[in-house]
Amino acid sequence: MKILIIQQKMIGDVLTTSILFEALKAEHPDAELHYIINTHTFPVVENNPFIDKFLFVTPKIESNKAKFISFLKSIKKEKYDAVIDVYSKFSSNLMTKFSEAQIKISKQKWYTSYYYTHTYKESKTPKTNAGLAIENRLQLLKPLCNNIPQKLHPKVYLTAKEIENSKQFLIDSNIDLSKPLFMISVLGSGKNKTYPLSHMADLIDLIVEETNGQILFNYIPKQAAEAKTVYNFCKAATKKHIYFDVFGKSLRDFLSMTKHCTALIGNEGGAVNMAKALNIPTFTVFSPWILKEAWNMFDNDTTHVSIHLKDIKPELYEGKSLKKMKDQVFSLYESFPPELIIPKLKTYLKQF
Repeated sequence: MKILIIQQKMIGDVLTTSILFEALKAEHPDAELHYIINTHTFPVVENNPFIDKFLFVTPKIESNKAKFISFLKSIKKEKYDAVIDVYSKFSSNLMTKFSEAQIKISKQKWYTSYYYTHTYKESKTPKTNAGLAIENRLQLLKPLCNNIPQKLHPKVYLTAKEIENSKQFLIDSNIDLSKPLFMISVLGSGKNKTYPLSHMADLIDLIVEETNGQILFNYIPKQAAEAKTVYNFCKAATKKHIYFDVFGKSLRDFLSMTKHCTALIGNEGGAVNMAKALNIPTFTVFSPWILKEAWNMFDNDTTHVSIHLKDIKPELYEGKSLKKMKDQVFSLYESFPPELIIPKLKTYLKQF
């Protein structure tokens, strides 16, 4: 059996969807499993032993109609028996249709019966602490698997050399690995997923006050100015604990460095998902418009803890859709000051 799974775009989505490969290999060990992803997301699934081949959606394929058609033809040549389209957008609809696979699976939408042989309605209420992002993906396996686990943990596969090299890099950067080391997700994937910068600085001040820990910032060079703004908002005493220039130059570097951290704390997003896949504790601040039930994967009130404005002020959400909350996100952030987060964060930090 030859199976294609499609998951374009975001790093966290690509990592989370990788659980399907482990489940498929458990029931179909001889199956050949391929994965369509965007090129920039490859580092989070690199070395995954359950994935046999990657097909990359490059920026040129996305922007050039002729190259996209050529990509569709290459999918057809693979002669897949089944396709699982997790992404379920127009581009992946076309990929699925061009595959000519006998079994085509995706989430239920008003138009999906035209493209797919099996569709499933996404659940709105999680049954386990794995969260809806995992539970809804696992139900896509029903046409292919008799034994579907209730939950699977996404995993990042680092090499021993990567782990050792990052350890030495941190030591050479004057970081004491015998003391607490916190990776801070200071920025979300967009402004509407980023806790106000001055508020984030207040949380970092608290982390240092409570733990006397060392602080790393997760950012890429083009985000340096925003990350520096957070640094500048921090107290002078806190700044002495921040190693601002020690950051991952690549996604694999970030993963390898995070592997040595005590915990990752900050904005919900790919960084949190990657830390969980590395078995690193997390404390997550959700954007007010993101569905917590989908992405608070494996929250357990100890090692993995999250907080959402809805937890504290549910009355703000009565009768309002997520789209409405997204439109109001910046005013909602102002209703979510550090004072509402600090008690829960203080409790979390006591374990370190």
